[in-house]
Amino acid sequence: MHATSRTDGAGDGGQGDASLSHFAGIWHRDHWFWPYLRQNRVLLALIFFLGAVTFVCAGGLMFTSGFLISRSARHPYNIFAVYVPVVLTRAFGIGRPSFKYLERIKSHDWVLRVVSKLRVQLYRTLSQDAAFLNEHERTGTILGMLSDDLDHLENFYLRTIFPTVVAYIMWIVVTVAVGVFSWVTSGILFLLFSLILVLVPLVSLAFSNGRYAVEKAGQQDEYTSVAESYMGLSDWVITHRGEEFASTGSQDFGRVMDSRSLQKRFERWRNCAIQMIFALMAVGLIVGSDLYLTSSASMADFAAAVVLALFPLVDCFIVVSQAVAEVPLYTDSLTHLNDLTARVQSRQTEPVHQTRLEGPVTSIDFDHVSFAYSPDDPKLLDDFTLHIGAGQKVALLGPSGEGKTTILQLLLGDLTPQAGRIMVNGIPVAALQDQRPELFGYLNQQAFLFNTTIASNVRLGAPQASDEEVREALKAVQLDDYVSSLPQGIDTPVDEAGQRLSGGQRQRLALARIVLKRTPIVLLDEPTIGLDPITERRLMSMIFGVSRGRTLLWVTHHLQGLEEADQVVFMDGGRIAMQGSPAGLYRDNRRFRELYRLDVGDLGSKGD
Repeated sequence: MHATSRTDGAGDGGQGDASLSHFAGIWHRDHWFWPYLRQNRVLLALIFFLGAVTFVCAGGLMFTSGFLISRSARHPYNIFAVYVPVVLTRAFGIGRPSFKYLERIKSHDWVLRVVSKLRVQLYRTLSQDAAFLNEHERTGTILGMLSDDLDHLENFYLRTIFPTVVAYIMWIVVTVAVGVFSWVTSGILFLLFSLILVLVPLVSLAFSNGRYAVEKAGQQDEYTSVAESYMGLSDWVITHRGEEFASTGSQDFGRVMDSRSLQKRFERWRNCAIQMIFALMAVGLIVGSDLYLTSSASMADFAAAVVLALFPLVDCFIVVSQAVAEVPLYTDSLTHLNDLTARVQSRQTEPVHQTRLEGPVTSIDFDHVSFAYSPDDPKLLDDFTLHIGAGQKVALLGPSGEGKTTILQLLLGDLTPQAGRIMVNGIPVAALQDQRPELFGYLNQQAFLFNTTIASNVRLGAPQASDEEVREALKAVQLDDYVSSLPQGIDTPVDEAGQRLSGGQRQRLALARIVLKRTPIVLLDEPTIGLDPITERRLMSMIFGVSRGRTLLWVTHHLQGLEEADQVVFMDGGRIAMQGSPAGLYRDNRRFRELYRLDVGDLGSKGD
């Protein structure tokens, strides 16, 4: 996946108009986040109810505690005079942590399940057009989606949706409860609470809009530069530029930290302002209680209770401003995911009815195929036509960027041509995608080895294969002696990306997958790149040996081993510039003869 292939639009979703309608428009078009809210309405209602009851119990605990303290201070004549407050205090005291525990269990369980589904959805989205995304998406963008965007959506549920809804429920509950006794007091509290729950969150949203976008863009740039530098770590060491490598991404990191510092400073002042509003309400309740609740001894017991019941609402309401302030961050993540889906879906074609190829592969045909990644891009293939017979070995040559790898991707079905047809035995490859693993074996320039055992890496081609079949495949690629010398044999881990093995060994191990699969068509995309000439010749000899009787399509820049090919196709400008048997081209085509002599030397005699 390319780290610097294009400029990413990270952060665009969080910049510009900060109005609620702007964000509402983005969320309305979303199909990552809101569907799960709609699917789980009943469970969400239960979670909101548990969250509201938690704060009701917290307020009730403070209210009954204040009443109990005041009543007990007047030395009641009998314990039964305070029996009800004692019971309620115990009930609210038990209820608050119990309901809090239930709310946390339900909400976190639900969120973790949803996020796991979101990860699966992301992997499926990426897999729909893996070849295109691998070529055109920045590494930082994909890493940002995997490590940040999905985690942000998890926090969106836990830190924004749940606490905000509960806070507004409590706003209504408190307004109605106080209104039963005094609509004047209820109206005043309603207005003061509106400052905390409406005005301050809007100010926070206006301030944070764009800041989170800057942070997200900086993190993605940091991911990209660090990932790119790490992949070239050996070159940093060889050129003695370790200090420069150590500072990779520091500028992006510094920009992110400066933005976070400014955000934290604003949050401290904002929270202080909210607490001052609560302090004003507390003073007002104290003064009001002194004026209206001290006319009799029985009413005076409620004075402290009313004031103390206010304080649990601080924890309930103060989180709303921070929750709303993070909306641009979540909107930015939603935009990335939805834009990814839009890009992938824009490249999808109508579903094709699947069929099965019965019998052996007799022919592969490219019939007047044209392809470009987009209308604005130049054509990689222009009216390309090629017939490959059963068991033929065809070499594709040509300068870089001439569409050789694209031909393999089109044959696999990873890409769809804008014009023309690609067929196996006269059946379009689009109709054979369900059978694709049975038809094609693919070996590219750097076959990826997973951090697991040798046997598991070979079994990637045939998961049900026995240990004996794995050993036979390793023997076919001449790795059996080396693997047998290892302490754990085929159960030896290959380490991350196969670092335990040499380049040639990694390619041979990947080749063993193809041997084990026994597919009738083998596709090779420069499998010997980076290997020394001796290892290259040995690997190509193995490839031709294990692919005997199979149809082979081979992309290469080198002419090493070309004498084994039945047909050579030289690409230039998206079209076939030369085509024929290697011996025939060497005899009749001056350009091919010069290229061959530059790369190899003389060509031995081989019949046409």
